[in-house]
Amino acid sequence: MDPPSLQENTLPNIQVLIPKSSFAGTARDTLIQQLTQAAAEAEQMPEDPRQRFYCWVQINEVDAFACGGQEPGEHLLPCVVTAHVPAGVLDGGMRRRYVQRLHAAIRAALPAQETRRLATSIFVHDVADGSWGANGALWRLPDFCAAAGYRHLAELQP
Repeated sequence: MDPPSLQENTLPNIQVLIPKSSFAGTARDTLIQQLTQAAAEAEQMPEDPRQRFYCWVQINEVDAFACGGQEPGEHLLPCVVTAHVPAGVLDGGMRRRYVQRLHAAIRAALPAQETRRLATSIFVHDVADGSWGANGALWRLPDFCAAAGYRHLAELQP
């Protein structure tokens, strides 16, 4: 599959903060795949790999995590997810399912030997129409719809 041109935009853009080495080896790959699938389902993106290419996931491992000013210890695995989505793609019910699916994706990717309790903090940010740019171009909702093929927004696609 040839990737879209560099003129294209990325949507959604998902950034994940996890404690260092908590998703080692294949668990990291599984985490990326699970998050991509969860986002695509929540945003009603078709299975087409050319459209799924627009879903970017960044995994950032951090050396230290504090909860209430203390290390979470051996009983808690904190994960922070920030998802940027074009405004107008999600309604209230879709947003709720989005958060549920992202949490379930992280749970499904946990390494078999992980014994800590998963604690997620998930932020879904709408990016105002005409405020998302990449490679020097600003996109509006119809541009995103044409690229991602959102099934529920078919009327906005050319």
